[in-house]
Amino acid sequence: MADELMRFARVVARAKSMLNLGDLGADFSALMLLFPLRFRGPLRATDLAEIKQADPSTVSRQVAQLVKAGLARREADPVDGRASRIAITEAGLAAVERMQQARQSWLREALADWPADRIATFVGLFAEFNTSVEAQLATPRENA
Repeated sequence: MADELMRFARVVARAKSMLNLGDLGADFSALMLLFPLRFRGPLRATDLAEIKQADPSTVSRQVAQLVKAGLARREADPVDGRASRIAITEAGLAAVERMQQARQSWLREALADWPADRIATFVGLFAEFNTSVEAQLATPRENA
């Protein structure tokens, strides 16, 4: 299983470059920040870093790319006016839609020969697998 997971990681890395997104004005990793902004609403950069399990300074640079590209904007945090939140713009929403369509198209092509029941079974098992892995990652472990 570990070998197949490593193979999957390599395939995903290659697949990112095959998605026909055009130039959205930011690196792929920065564009991935648009998804939590789309589905969770405006967030502080520190919250984005936690969600993406990334270094806050890296996320800060990625947010700067999104703002420069007009895909996100900074706004005052209504709870703490000294802080700012990052919000997705209309252009950012369009970029998310474009990325979702490209991903769905690519997956549709990759699974074109699979029967619908096999796809449904795989999705269920993969969701179960991800839930188990997330639970394992959330469990503190002592160094042995």
